[in-house]
Amino acid sequence: QVQLVDSGGGLVQPGGSLRLSCAASTSMFAFYTMGWYRQAPGKQRELVGSITSGGSPSYDDSVKGRFTISRDNVKNTVDLQMNSLKPEDTAVYYCHAENILSRREFWGQGTQVTVSS
Repeated sequence: QVQLVDSGGGLVQPGGSLRLSCAASTSMFAFYTMGWYRQAPGKQRELVGSITSGGSPSYDDSVKGRFTISRDNVKNTVDLQMNSLKPEDTAVYYCHAENILSRREFWGQGTQVTVSS
């Protein structure tokens, strides 16, 4: 079992920045692909981006050039740096972990991001 604890959400004005962090309670962190999803009110949960165990990131087109995912395999953390935020980025953001061998998945509790003037 892996526990994921998300943090860093809040209220920010359009054009602003936020940094989300996720701490994972596992000694096998390097065996997990990590990702960030988001869910806006009335919409399905969608993938924002992910990063492989080797550190290769990928992003949804809607956030490319604005968001950056990074991971620290020593501290067992994954961060999402969000710049140039837009009102449409408003959502609950969830950390996600998938074991590269078993494909078991785990979710964080979510952190609210609100972009509004």
